[in-house]
Amino acid sequence: MAESMRGLHRTCRCAHLTESMIGQEVTMMGWVQKSRNKGGLIFTDLRDRSGILQILFEEKDCGKEVFEKAARLRSEFVIAVSGIVQSRGKDINAELSTGSIELSARELRILSESEVPPFPIEDGIRTKEELRLKYRYLDLRRPELQKRIMTRARISFLIRRFLTENGFLEIETPTLIKSTPEGARDFLVPSRLHHGSFYALPQSPQLLKQLLMVSGMDRYFQLARCYRDEDLRADRQPEFTQVDMELSFVDIEDVLELNERLLQFIFREVCGVELTLPLRRMRWIDAMNDYGSDKPDLRFGMKLMDLTELLRDCGFSVFSDCVREGGVIKGLRLPGGAGMPRKKIDAYTDFVKECGAKGLAYLSLMEDGSCKSSFAKFLREGEKERLCEAMQAKAGDLLFLVSDRDRRVVWDSLGALRLSLGRDFSLIDEKAWSFLWVTEFPMFEYSEELGRFQAMHHPFTMPMEEDLPLLDTDPGAVRAKAYDIVLNGTELGGGSVRIHQAEVQERMLEKLGFTRERAMEQFGFLMQAFRYGVPPHAGLAYGLDRLSMWMVGSDTIRDVIAFPKGKDGSDAMMEAPAPVFEEQQLLDLGIVVSDREEAEKD
Repeated sequence: MAESMRGLHRTCRCAHLTESMIGQEVTMMGWVQKSRNKGGLIFTDLRDRSGILQILFEEKDCGKEVFEKAARLRSEFVIAVSGIVQSRGKDINAELSTGSIELSARELRILSESEVPPFPIEDGIRTKEELRLKYRYLDLRRPELQKRIMTRARISFLIRRFLTENGFLEIETPTLIKSTPEGARDFLVPSRLHHGSFYALPQSPQLLKQLLMVSGMDRYFQLARCYRDEDLRADRQPEFTQVDMELSFVDIEDVLELNERLLQFIFREVCGVELTLPLRRMRWIDAMNDYGSDKPDLRFGMKLMDLTELLRDCGFSVFSDCVREGGVIKGLRLPGGAGMPRKKIDAYTDFVKECGAKGLAYLSLMEDGSCKSSFAKFLREGEKERLCEAMQAKAGDLLFLVSDRDRRVVWDSLGALRLSLGRDFSLIDEKAWSFLWVTEFPMFEYSEELGRFQAMHHPFTMPMEEDLPLLDTDPGAVRAKAYDIVLNGTELGGGSVRIHQAEVQERMLEKLGFTRERAMEQFGFLMQAFRYGVPPHAGLAYGLDRLSMWMVGSDTIRDVIAFPKGKDGSDAMMEAPAPVFEEQQLLDLGIVVSDREEAEKD
């Protein structure tokens, strides 16, 4: 039977006991990690979120009743123990911060018993993630995961501290808003009071934070909960947290400079890493041309090389025909890769085909001076030598080339191949912190499916002033005042200078296919606000989960979220999403589910 803790008060957490407290009487509480009965002695490891403390039960000190109770202890029992702190003498456990002391028990209360857990509560277990997510409250007891969650809490605290000290106000915005087109699908919430109408959960507080600038709040931030109904991956969840901020009377440099200082501060405090400012910057077009990605991983080299002009009239018709049709050719060099077996090259060929490429041309420069290639036999005299010279290739190197009429196919396929080769051949410096600002994004990207331009960021991004005349003549050439912050090939966040002039905003929406009527229907509240004096403003939002993931050294954001969703977006612990079995709940919302009985059978 569980006992009460009435009259007992925990002195401190387990790992907070120190040698300076030897001889003091203390009360400790936590979970039993393990208990070892040595006959006349019982050693119990007591665990809480701070660490582990050894408890010694000896009948001559604690009495027969307490000793017999201690003999019943099993893993994950919750107990309270009072006793005297004493030295462990020479029996020091160097793996514990409390390894030089122990608690000699005098009183024991079993506050709660536990069944045998479905997996061990310890680090390094190989239990499948699906099972750990089902019992997430047990998984969260593991020291490794607790440390990551606590580190995330510290990161959040430091961000709040820095931004508050720099004049920001923490302001909450609603989580039941109007559905507006922002790129991903909205999660919709039906209204009971307005049948047929829906709230949307915010993909971001974008419009609301702009309205806060209109209201004169000047500098705003919040750790905002955001929701996007999109396919998941290791660094993406349907619900996530954004470090969201907006500033008035600023331009690009002001936002970048402030956020560089923020990153420098939290990395110094949490990771002990001193970032050198200013951080590196790169234009979007240069990132794409050199690395095939708008979030390049700069922890290793292997730039893409433009070979379009060199191979324009070469003897290999696949290349020359592609250039004649307006396409591009790019390649990359893998130093020392010439010995790669054909089977592996074929695997990489299949890989780039998944990225849209039609194939992967290769040239292996063997150490004996010979070469193996899928296309060299078609080249004219001297063309292979000029290609090798242009790519700075030498004996032992392997060259990969991709051509396509669509430069994005070339970027995507070679950019993905570069990363794959970097991982497979251990070219990436895993200890490096490679930050990068990517700037001057295109304002628009053309959608073949829709037959019109779409905003690359969102419709409220300010174009470069010098590019405004191009809105009517060449929209695809317009650059945005947008910027992303990238760490080790991961986009941590992004932002932009916002449009603050009503006429520019109207032109932007018109270019995106919005009629005046539809623009007012979707964004009327914002357009109305723009009639009453809008300050120039800009903002940025980080993915707190992604930032924390990198700072704790994990490879998935699920490790820094207390109760994450699984790979399919479901919650195995709460068994959500789930059908609503109370029909009245649906009727109250004016919702009728067709073929419900058949769906339940399925």
